[in-house]
Amino acid sequence: MAERLPVADRWAVPALLFLTFSTGLVDAFCYLRLGRAFVGNMTGNVLLLGFSVAPGSGLSVAGPLTAMAAFAAGSLLGGRIGLAAGPDGLGGRRAGVAFAGEALVFAALAALVGAGLLATTGVPRSVLIAVLALCLGAQTSVVRLMGARDVTTTVITQSLAGFAAGSALGRGAEASQMRKAASVVTMLAGAAAGALLLRLTSAGVVGLAAVLVGCAAGCFLPAPPPAAAGRAAVPRQ
Repeated sequence: MAERLPVADRWAVPALLFLTFSTGLVDAFCYLRLGRAFVGNMTGNVLLLGFSVAPGSGLSVAGPLTAMAAFAAGSLLGGRIGLAAGPDGLGGRRAGVAFAGEALVFAALAALVGAGLLATTGVPRSVLIAVLALCLGAQTSVVRLMGARDVTTTVITQSLAGFAAGSALGRGAEASQMRKAASVVTMLAGAAAGALLLRLTSAGVVGLAAVLVGCAAGCFLPAPPPAAAGRAAVPRQ
């Protein structure tokens, strides 16, 4: 099976890792500041909903349900972006524009939180969860349409399983294995950085995520259209 990316690996892989790190940051912000909800890790939300049925768990279902609904809407939006790309597939510029839009939304939310105009409690909390989950749903869908399977930016379970399975007896392709390992480590680093940075600033966590997503967009925007780039297939295990 082959991976088909709209730009060369030397641009695509760092960009996808920027997105992965930003997901760790944003999920740290949401889970630790907005009340036990994930906006990128939908598996976590499903588990939280299951845990909430236990008497005395203290877990709210509102946050996870809001995140899941918004993530699904964002995924639908990302799918529409893919359909609009036509038969040639999702090019680097179109992906770059999608990520640039996400970065602008993150930056706006960071500014509103930093200025005290958007609280992290009550109704504003639900708004933050919904908007962030919408963005990450769209991001996940766009990355999936790009054909990036080794660095999926929000789904680490598959990367970890693929790394472990591919590593058995040294059977995995080295480049593919390195990308999968980097994906797991990057998500971990992003979550840790977010948790630590939250001790100083909430807005700064979302702001840093905006910068990283903007860097990812910058890696894709200058790319030529898919037809011109040739979009050579990259073999993978």
